Amino acid sequence: MKSRNISLILLILFVGVLAVSTAVNFMDNEVAAAPSQGTLNIEDSKTHEVRSVHYEASGKCYKVVDGDTIWVEGIGKIRFVQVNTPERGEPGYHEAKDYVKEKCLGKTVYLDIDDKKHYDKYNRTLAIVYTENLDINRELLNENLAEIMYIPPSEFAKGTV
Repeated sequence: MKSRNISLILLILFVGVLAVSTAVNFMDNEVAAAPSQGTLNIEDSKTHEVRSVHYEASGKCYKVVDGDTIWVEGIGKIRFVQVNTPERGEPGYHEAKDYVKEKCLGKTVYLDIDDKKHYDKYNRTLAIVYTENLDINRELLNENLAEIMYIPPSEFAKGTV
């Protein structure tokens, strides 16, 4: 009788944790019903060239996972397209993550989502990430905090970020 009660309690706990986990995952990956769209003028910090860019969605960055992955309200987990920063434990990891924190955390970011491949195998939205006046993907390369990483198919030509 005692072991039956324990088994029942464990089953109820398991189902509860599973339900909460599923709800949180759904909310994190939810795409905004009406994403804002628009155009920004972005300046390259190296060349000082100003260019006009289009974005398909925007939201506030509320978490920085590492140098090439962030969380954005109303959109979910974002993977910076065409760049790769060091992973945890590798040289340069903290510098890249700190740079993205400084530029994005708590701020509105603007996303040019890859039209040919919206998500990677981890269900992260693939995008070029902009702030009010910076292309963060390009700036990571300019600051030597990332390497170019091209994975086809992509709307963005190889090496254009």
